[in-house]
Amino acid sequence: MAQKTKIEEEFVHLARMALSERTQDVQMFLSRIVRRRSTDKKLCESLIELLRENPTRSTPLRRDISAAMPTDSDTRFHLLRYEEFPHIPFEPIYSEQIQTTLNLLVEEREKIETLMKAGLEPTRTVLFTGPPGVGKTLGSRWIARALGCPLMILDLAAVMSSYLGRTGTNLRHVLEYAKSCNCVLLLDELDAIAKRRDDTGEIGELKRLVTVLLQQLDDWPSSRLLIAATNHADLLDPAIWRRFEQQIFFDFPKASSVRSFLEKLFEHPTQKTKKWIDILSTALAGSSYSDIEREVTLAKRAAVLNEQPLDQHLPALIASDRLSHMTRQKRIAIASQLAESGLVSQRKAQKITGVARDTIRHHLKMAQ
Repeated sequence: MAQKTKIEEEFVHLARMALSERTQDVQMFLSRIVRRRSTDKKLCESLIELLRENPTRSTPLRRDISAAMPTDSDTRFHLLRYEEFPHIPFEPIYSEQIQTTLNLLVEEREKIETLMKAGLEPTRTVLFTGPPGVGKTLGSRWIARALGCPLMILDLAAVMSSYLGRTGTNLRHVLEYAKSCNCVLLLDELDAIAKRRDDTGEIGELKRLVTVLLQQLDDWPSSRLLIAATNHADLLDPAIWRRFEQQIFFDFPKASSVRSFLEKLFEHPTQKTKKWIDILSTALAGSSYSDIEREVTLAKRAAVLNEQPLDQHLPALIASDRLSHMTRQKRIAIASQLAESGLVSQRKAQKITGVARDTIRHHLKMAQ
C-alpha cells in the first residue's frame, strides 16, 4: 500500500511538471526514476529510449521570453525589472571561497545534461546574506552574465499593492512567470516579504506572504535559478532558510580585496596614487565596496572641479572619524605609513589620523 502511494505521488508530481511545460524538469525526474528502478530492466530501457529520442534536449537557458511580464492590476506597473544584458560596472572581487561557489553555480547550469544523466539536479535556490554594499546584487548580475541569460529582479515597490490582499497574488504571478522564462530571478531585500511569522508587529496579510513564498519555493523548478538577497538575515522566517539549498555570506572586504578594488577604480595611477592605494587598502579595510566607490568618486569630482591633482583629495578618505573604529596600533601604523611615504608631513599625518606627532616620530625611529 505504501509503495502504491509513493507511485501515485510520483505520478501526480510528473503530471504537474508536464502541465507546467517544465520539460527539463520532466527529463530530470525520469532520469532519477531510471536510477532508482534499475531492477525493472524493461521500464528503464523504455525510459532511456524516450530520453534519447526527446526532440527538446536543448538546455532551458536557450528559451526565449515570450509572454508579457506580469503587472499590478491597479497601477499597471511591471512587477519585475528586466535586465536583458546585466550591467557590471566593474568585475566583482570576492574571497576565494565565494568565487568558487559562484563558479560552481554557473558550471552546474552549463553542464545540466551531465547532471541529468547521473540523476542529479543543479542548485535551484540560493540565499545571499551580508551587509549592504558588499556585492550581493552584483554577484547575481555576474551569474546571469556568465550564463548568457537575462536577470529579472522582483520590484518590491510594485509588488506591495495598496490593496494588501493582492500582494500575495502579485508575488505568485511574478514567481510563476519567472519559472517559464529563460532568466535568473533575483528576490532582492527578501526580508521585506519573508519576515518571521512570530513578529507581532506585522499584520496578517504580510505574514501570509511568507506562506505564498514557501509554497513557490517548494515548487521551484530545477531548470531555473532563484537567488534571494537580504541585508537582515535575522529577520527572515526560519522556514524560509530551510527552503534555500545554499546560503552564501558576503562579508566586508579585507585589505587585499580593497587594494584590488582600488586598483580598478584608479585608472592609470601616478606613483603618488599607487602609494595612496597602499595606505587606503589598510585604512578602508572593513568598508563596503559601495562606500569605497562613492568616496573615491567624490574625490575624483572634487579634483576635476577644482582643477587639482587627485592626490590632494585622497586624504579625506581616511579622516580621523573614519579611523575611530580602529585600534590605536592600527591608527599609529597608518599615520607612520603616511609620514614615511612622503605623501604628507608629520603635522598633516597627525591631522588626518589624530595620532600625535611625537608618537609618529617614535614609531618611525623604532622602525629604522
